[in-house]
Amino acid sequence: MNAPTTVVRLGAKGAKRLKARRPVWMEKPSVVGQGAKGLVLLLVCVAVIYPFLVVVGTSLSTQQEIAANNGFVLFPTHPTFEAYRTIFAGGIVTDALVRSIGITLVGTALSIALTVMMAYGLSRRGLLWGNFFLMTALLTMLFTPGIIPTFLVVKELGMLGTYAALILPTALSAFNLIIIRSFIMNIPAELLEAARLDGAGDLRILWHVVLPLSKAVIAVVGLFYAVGYWNAFFNAMLYVDSDKWPLAMVLRQYVLLGSSIDQSAGAEIAAPSQAIQMAVVVISLVPILCVYPFLQKYFTKGVLTGAVKG
Repeated sequence: MNAPTTVVRLGAKGAKRLKARRPVWMEKPSVVGQGAKGLVLLLVCVAVIYPFLVVVGTSLSTQQEIAANNGFVLFPTHPTFEAYRTIFAGGIVTDALVRSIGITLVGTALSIALTVMMAYGLSRRGLLWGNFFLMTALLTMLFTPGIIPTFLVVKELGMLGTYAALILPTALSAFNLIIIRSFIMNIPAELLEAARLDGAGDLRILWHVVLPLSKAVIAVVGLFYAVGYWNAFFNAMLYVDSDKWPLAMVLRQYVLLGSSIDQSAGAEIAAPSQAIQMAVVVISLVPILCVYPFLQKYFTKGVLTGAVKG
């Protein structure tokens, strides 16, 4: 029975009662409501964009402009790339950038592979000791081992001073595991049974059935892993020497020590320390900002997949 027929049969009073029962979100928003939403959205955009513009503007400013604006410049009148030339001339940031890209790519690929395989295994009913492994993973979200036990494990496994110490201790996240497991469990069982009747094994089902249907959630989880590896600096501070520091650790040193890193390396400092610090921040933000637009469609697809049934 469609809506117009229902209104005719119910009459004017019934139509009013039916309209009164509609949820609030189904009603047409008022002018005041639309204006309030636009104002809130505008404030959120300003709160996000303004600090980024200040960082970029300060990195392109001279010492005189930075001093005149109390250390933060929004729109430099005489922009200069001297801070970026100073950073790349020293070589420290360039090497750290290459190391961070390698660690992020390898770590993200390994983490996604481990998470997807474990999630698929734990999503199968009747798995031997499946609940035990699932509870073990969940306990890691509640009880962390701590710095000293983790350091001792890394040392005993021979990973101290290697790039493996920056990847393997955080290769698997229980939170991401639960997300992918829940997504796989919502895949229609008829598809998996049909593939199994055709003679496909678990690896073939995972590769040809589960993975193509899970691109959205894998892209989202992959971005979580990539951002985590890219921004991680604490493990680098504990496990590796300065010649293997990723960009996040170098950024931390720049923020804390200013331009003393380049001075210790013998580089000529021609740009103000405040501009150099902001330039390193910009360099650390650009790769993630370049990757996100390519994954935005998977975010939208993932939202629609969880919201639409049937």
